[in-house]
Amino acid sequence: MPTGTPSPPIPPEILKQVNRIALRTRGLVDTLLAGEYRSVFRGHGMEFAEVRAYTDGDDYRTIDWNVSARLGAPYVKTFTEEREVTFFLVVDRSGSTGVGSPVSKAEREVEVAAVLALAAARENDRVGTLAFTDRVEHIVPPAKGRIHALRVIRDLLAFRPAGHGTDLVAALHRTARLLRHRSVVVVLSDFLAPNWDKPLRQLSARHEVFAITVDDPRDAQPPASGWLQFRDAESGEEVLANTGDDRLRRRWASAGNRHQATRHERIQAAGAYHVALGTTGDYATPLRRAFARRIHRRGR
Repeated sequence: MPTGTPSPPIPPEILKQVNRIALRTRGLVDTLLAGEYRSVFRGHGMEFAEVRAYTDGDDYRTIDWNVSARLGAPYVKTFTEEREVTFFLVVDRSGSTGVGSPVSKAEREVEVAAVLALAAARENDRVGTLAFTDRVEHIVPPAKGRIHALRVIRDLLAFRPAGHGTDLVAALHRTARLLRHRSVVVVLSDFLAPNWDKPLRQLSARHEVFAITVDDPRDAQPPASGWLQFRDAESGEEVLANTGDDRLRRRWASAGNRHQATRHERIQAAGAYHVALGTTGDYATPLRRAFARRIHRRGR
């Protein structure tokens, strides 16, 4: 932890939650390993293996012209898929992620993080995490193994944020400093923060970045429940609004939809892949569809 203080004992209920979430997500982990995980995350980079003599059917684009000229016969370069991936989860635990129904945004983020952590462990990849609010509050350095992946999940479930605001910029900068080699970075956040475009673009230039957003239906469609008192989960500011007013509901919906559309455009412009999820319904299907689109764009 950045504070340097020892971790408190993990309550037994948290350990039970870890087991429950591992069992609940096992089917999706198996599905990802059947195709999507390896196609999306594995082999995002290639490393040189050797030069060998050209044979019929080899891609002429792999010919090493320098070696071929020196030896008087065509030789080709061969490459192997990178054997290990470092998988880093950047998880937003600011006040705005504490809302949502039937599960909160934070709960959905942790479950998706658990699926990806367990999938990475099954492929013997390194996985780590960073949890942030208006500051970076907790870091688990990347390491291999199922035990370590379960520790990542345990820490995310047990995490109790000290801050309420969001400093996504600081989290992205800290991630960039932590990762020395090209990695897969998954940012789980609602991106309700300013000025994150540049650091996200800088991170995407060096790493493969996936931005997984989680929205609640009420972000773009308020309940028609009459007068309600709303409290900003981060600033604490309160406002009284009549949600039965059609004009207010239209303005609310317009602002929510505009935010989501603009966020999508900004994420893509920064060079990251956007995966949009919600607090309701099944998240496995949109997750698989997003990865399938990613595979198609890469021509795999």
